[in-house]
Amino acid sequence: MCPAPLPEETSRGFIIPIGGGEDRVKERHIHRRFVDLAGGKGADIVVIPTASELETTGNDYKRMFLGLGASAVDFLPITKRADCDNPRYVDMLDSATGIFLTGGNQLRLSTILGGTGIAQKIRRRNAAGVPVAGTSAGASIMSEHMIAGGESNSAPTVGSVSLAPGLGLTNAVIIDQHFTERNRLGRLLTASSYNPFLIGLGIDEDTAAFIGPDGVFEVVGSGTVTVVDASGLTHSSMWDASPGQALTLLGLKVHVLGEGCRYDLVGRHAYPPDQLAAFCSLLDDKSKVG
Repeated sequence: MCPAPLPEETSRGFIIPIGGGEDRVKERHIHRRFVDLAGGKGADIVVIPTASELETTGNDYKRMFLGLGASAVDFLPITKRADCDNPRYVDMLDSATGIFLTGGNQLRLSTILGGTGIAQKIRRRNAAGVPVAGTSAGASIMSEHMIAGGESNSAPTVGSVSLAPGLGLTNAVIIDQHFTERNRLGRLLTASSYNPFLIGLGIDEDTAAFIGPDGVFEVVGSGTVTVVDASGLTHSSMWDASPGQALTLLGLKVHVLGEGCRYDLVGRHAYPPDQLAAFCSLLDDKSKVG
């Protein structure tokens, strides 16, 4: 899957992968910012709790988003593929100003939503400017290539990660979550080595990457986002290594970004807090003088 084409004169909506375990009780910085992007007091948010098998998940997020000031919140009780044919659910997405995918099991999410009208509608709404956020499993499925499973606490090895098609909201990154907490650097390095075009994003708990329509994301939350850039790879043993064998990967770039840091997915540059804004302001001033 790849991102839906942009309608004329329209900016794509934010894509907001969250590493799971986010604060839903106290400050709720990540969810508060998502509600603001979705329209603040005028926000109409649709929650998709399909990844979770807990019956309370949809209502829990509904109460939270209403408590943060959204004017309308509802959830789609999709538990099987046949539910995706419900025209009412498509209509709800048509009117949504924000879409939120909960955590759970990303394969449950992909096998139920994949190839359905609901998946197509999510991509089209994002292309039309609607922000889409997802936590844990809901974060992993956002990219074209999804990490479906793999080994934690492991060195990068052949077979240590399995991939599956995701929703395709972006084809520039591959996302892993609960990153530092579950020591998933090895499996993200392995996933990145499959295709060095992709930028690996390892997102900690209570942390999000707010990816804007310009391809620049900002880190929000108490943890970090680890960026693996394999585009400069000078040597990889992936193609001839045996199953279970440790990989050799030379020439990788790894950045660890805390709150307020930004990363340009197009130019592949990392910026400390406020430096990107200052740089863009300088370029703008020079263009005015010219």
